[in-house]
Amino acid sequence: MANDNNKADVALRAGVQADGVRVTVIEVIAIVVSLIWLVGVALFFLVLPGEGDGAAQVDSLRFVMTLMAIFLPIAMVWIAALAARSAKIVRTESRRLQAAIDGMRQTYVADCQSRGTGIEPTVERKLNEIARATQKTETALATFATSRPSERMVAAPQPQTSSADDQPSLALGTTAEDIAPPISRPDLVRALNFPDTDTDEVGFAALRRALKDRTAKQLIRASQDVLTLMSQDGIYMDDLRPDRARAEVWRRFAHGERGKAAASLGGIRDRSSLALTAGRMREDAIFRDAAHHFLRKYDQMLVAFEVEASDEDIAALAETRTSRAFMLLGRVTGAFD
Repeated sequence: MANDNNKADVALRAGVQADGVRVTVIEVIAIVVSLIWLVGVALFFLVLPGEGDGAAQVDSLRFVMTLMAIFLPIAMVWIAALAARSAKIVRTESRRLQAAIDGMRQTYVADCQSRGTGIEPTVERKLNEIARATQKTETALATFATSRPSERMVAAPQPQTSSADDQPSLALGTTAEDIAPPISRPDLVRALNFPDTDTDEVGFAALRRALKDRTAKQLIRASQDVLTLMSQDGIYMDDLRPDRARAEVWRRFAHGERGKAAASLGGIRDRSSLALTAGRMREDAIFRDAAHHFLRKYDQMLVAFEVEASDEDIAALAETRTSRAFMLLGRVTGAFD
């Protein structure tokens, strides 16, 4: 294949050099037309008799006009000849370049076909193994980041017949989530980051405790939904390295400030992730609804979390996978503007 490419390159260069020194039909025609014009001008001004003695005295203006009448047509002829020559050279080089490209393509296709009929090369086999391993790893990461642990369903209280000995029952619709104590800030932060592996006992324990809190449960499920949808496009929060924003900026955003004061929260700089997410927002209505629902739930959580959280708690919250998804979606939707 390399020999064929070298031959095509040498032939192309030789053709260019040959065209640079060869006199073509265009130059011959231009020379003949120029000579015919000069002969005609000479016959007109030198051979034909004048009208009298005054004809021999030519003023300066007539002399200039005479020179223009002689040489301007010749100049136009040669300009046209050079333009035609350039166009011909361009067409010739285009055909040769296309022929060289076609030759290289045919050689490459023939080489690929000859390799495909034989035993699979070692390098190609290794690449296929790596691709399969990568796909398994990405599937596992998506499972860890988006799977929901099984929860024990709590049966709704059944209505009872009234009697004098009956005790007052709880209000209708009261569940264990309503009477459970609020989740601690460290557990909430750990749950919003999701377990790292299937052996992350601390992460799963924090996630189970968070799912007992109504507000945290809604945010976690909204986060799982958007993380699952983004993983379909190959977007994983572990791959993002956002710019860190100060805790003061997070507090300002929680207090309702937008624009320049909160712009640093959109610290995601990965262009491919931003482009894929923006395209999904435009074209996928389900993803768009899930993203807006997630942004609302995160904003509600942040307003309540910021009240008693320290700067260290806010910094830890900003490092979670859920917060990275919030930064990415917030920048795409303009939530920080």
